[in-house]
Amino acid sequence: MSHIDLLNQPDFRRKLDQCIHCGLCLPACPTYSINQLEMDSPRGRIALMRAAADGRIGLDGAFQEHIDLCLGCRACETACPSGVQYGLLLETAKAGLAGAKEKGRRVTTAAPRATAAADNGAGHGSRPAPRALRLSNVIQQFGLRELMPHRARLRWLARGLWLYQRLGLTRIARRVLPSLPLALTTMEGMAPPIDLDFIDLTRPAPALAPQRGKVAFFTGCVQDAFLAGVNRATVRVLQRNGYEVHFPAAQTCCNAAALHSGDTTFAQALARQNIAAFPTDKFVAIVNNAGGCGAALKGYDHLLADDPAYAARARAFVAKVKDISEFLVDHLHNPPTGYVQARVTYVDSCHLRHGQKISRQPRALLRAIPGVELVELAQPDMCCGSAGIYNLLQPEMANQVLDAKLADIRVANPGIIVAANTGCYMQMIYGVKRGGLDATVLHVVELLERAYANAA
Repeated sequence: MSHIDLLNQPDFRRKLDQCIHCGLCLPACPTYSINQLEMDSPRGRIALMRAAADGRIGLDGAFQEHIDLCLGCRACETACPSGVQYGLLLETAKAGLAGAKEKGRRVTTAAPRATAAADNGAGHGSRPAPRALRLSNVIQQFGLRELMPHRARLRWLARGLWLYQRLGLTRIARRVLPSLPLALTTMEGMAPPIDLDFIDLTRPAPALAPQRGKVAFFTGCVQDAFLAGVNRATVRVLQRNGYEVHFPAAQTCCNAAALHSGDTTFAQALARQNIAAFPTDKFVAIVNNAGGCGAALKGYDHLLADDPAYAARARAFVAKVKDISEFLVDHLHNPPTGYVQARVTYVDSCHLRHGQKISRQPRALLRAIPGVELVELAQPDMCCGSAGIYNLLQPEMANQVLDAKLADIRVANPGIIVAANTGCYMQMIYGVKRGGLDATVLHVVELLERAYANAA
């Protein structure tokens, strides 16, 4: 199927036609809020998709420019009264663009359009240089194919970053980075303090309370290597609540990055590998601790709906997938009793809130911790700018989205910023540095585990 055929499928057109152009999505869209351009709104992008499906425009130029600039946060889905499945439309559009590149079509990677402020001499200015664009593409393809599906490689990369941090090379690097592409500056700023105490995945972690069942843990790829402490806390909290935790050895990357890149074929291959790795009849749930990963995992039934060998298995798999907060809020058999005196702000993962419709559960867990004062943001539903690998591919726009989030956080004045997704966690680490905030970034489970430890 060609990229043009992909956009011309009846199901895609039916989803396009659900949009009634009411405009209620506009205030929810981060890029529209910044640029104030119709084509940088969900409604405008749907109009572009329809024009491409009709053959009135090509997949280069304006189509790619505005599709690439979309964060894919899916806040428009929550705002939409007509139930438009924008996330699925965006996936198809991305796949169309990827197909056009494979066919050798003239598809150039476009930069964000200048904002109204930029037109008056302010804002993020002109398009990035070709060198920066090529670097972003290399980072994208190398990470997607050569790193994310390979746990051992990521762990070795984490060891290298740990050494880099221990030797104090960050101070030297930050003198050089301003003269390098912004993507490299962002990558360096996002790096968390590396913890090399990786989970032992070769044997199950036993329950530490009367056993209530067995769960399988989806460790993630970047999360496993660069946020080992989050994974340890996740396992520990599950153990404390009576669950034996298993780590299927053949699991791999969730496929979210492949979907963001429009590589549907590779995304399907990763999905099949994960489905084969997790025997659904052996576990109460398949637990993950990253909003973006969970949204991807829960989309396997749609992704493999036409695969006769995997369609039914995908449905069974999706039925067992639970975000850690979604699972714990109904299975917190031993609530934490330790006191944690902290003013806390929770930063929603877009794919957890808008994709999985999970926003109450993380907050309920935080309120269950004695001493925690949970302070809500004024705009909790707005993206932080991470959006998978968006902050590396579109760093200028990502930084503007991040700055808006930081302004909201600064008003809340928390001592702890709590996240529920790998990308959000690392983006908040970068944001704390960028905004000069006096705050610590933790995952929901890290704060829970701190409460359990304090009780001991």
